[in-house]
Amino acid sequence: MVDKRKLVTEIRSKLNQELSVVLKSAKAAHEAATHEESRAEDSHDTRGLEASYLAGAQAARVAELRQLILVYKFLPIFELDPMDQIGLGALIELEVFGKRSYYFLVHQGGGMCVQIDGKAVQLITPQSPLGAAIAGRRAGDCVEVEGREVVREYKIISIS
Repeated sequence: MVDKRKLVTEIRSKLNQELSVVLKSAKAAHEAATHEESRAEDSHDTRGLEASYLAGAQAARVAELRQLILVYKFLPIFELDPMDQIGLGALIELEVFGKRSYYFLVHQGGGMCVQIDGKAVQLITPQSPLGAAIAGRRAGDCVEVEGREVVREYKIISIS
């Protein structure tokens, strides 16, 4: 099984790396939006407006990343008994179509995938279809999740 402390450390590291990239992009977008060459030459010239929208979106992403970094800095890490119900903070091993995968059920930050000890761990939230399907279930249970064109049956192998 995957070490949760190492997992959370890797999540924070990945978030900090993304924050660094977004900060550089946000700075460049802000400079482009405020540069004198971005002034509209006529009513159809929207370079400055587009640059300001981009700068605003990147500033929002910076705030979101900083919030996520704080969440994972203070995330309580606890081990679950293998027969406990799945809830927030659970690390779950699932099997679908004969392939095993790892998922970490978290309050925020779903969609991120982290490599730890040679294993990919996908972060999911209770609002996601898979997160909603497995919440409250136990190891050994099977759940069905309807996708766009297929229904997948997941078997819960283990939780920790």
